[in-house]
Amino acid sequence: MAAVNEQRAALGEPQLPPGERSGPALGRASVTAVRSAVDVGQEPRRDALRAATRFLLDTLAERAPGRAVEVRIPPYAAVQCVAGPRHTRGTPPNVIETDPLTWLDLATGRLDWATAVSGGKLRVSGPRADVSDYLPLLRLRPRRAP
Repeated sequence: MAAVNEQRAALGEPQLPPGERSGPALGRASVTAVRSAVDVGQEPRRDALRAATRFLLDTLAERAPGRAVEVRIPPYAAVQCVAGPRHTRGTPPNVIETDPLTWLDLATGRLDWATAVSGGKLRVSGPRADVSDYLPLLRLRPRRAP
């Protein structure tokens, strides 16, 4: 919560209201705060970006349960998702990897899968390494610069 409030303060916004200080509401607030920072040209706060990344990855894992695909967003987090053959040791055969801001764009519908892959922003390997059917995870309206 502190990371989200710090990001909101950098945007000139008030602290989170009490009803948004835990669970999914806090996750959505972290995504909104980071997305707003990027929209106005601010560098997102590291801890807020970590929280947003983790929330969006956890949301993907909930929507696409399984262990056939590993989605990596270094340096913050990785999850296994998508039903299918389970991977247990070594490098998984189905891997998706990108940076946190590209993940934020994909997960919020600001960037489509094909554009991210063709532009080299998203690295995918393996026959099941396509989670585009589950995206976007959360839609946000662009914030207008002050």
